[in-house]
Amino acid sequence: MAPFLLILAGTALSGCVAKTALDVVTAPVKVAGKAVDLATTSQSEADEKRGRELRKREERLGKLERRYADQIDDCRGGDEDACEKARESYDEMQAIIPTIPAEPDPRT
Repeated sequence: MAPFLLILAGTALSGCVAKTALDVVTAPVKVAGKAVDLATTSQSEADEKRGRELRKREERLGKLERRYADQIDDCRGGDEDACEKARESYDEMQAIIPTIPAEPDPRT
């Protein structure tokens, strides 16, 4: 009975040793692959990031336009402080506008 158990244990252990050896050999490749995945940005991730940044600029421009309209109304009513704030809002709007791509003209 003992020789049979030794043969069975040897066979079972050889499978474990082979599996461990395979894991040891492939581990550096798996680690390197993970590092490359973490270090690189896929095209879709870059597109999503660009889209988020563009939406933030568009939202900021919308807020500035609404604020500017209110400030201009107050300025026309004689509020000098509103006139100065309107100029500041206008300058900021002019800085943001070139960073937002133009929408295609539907007539062309």
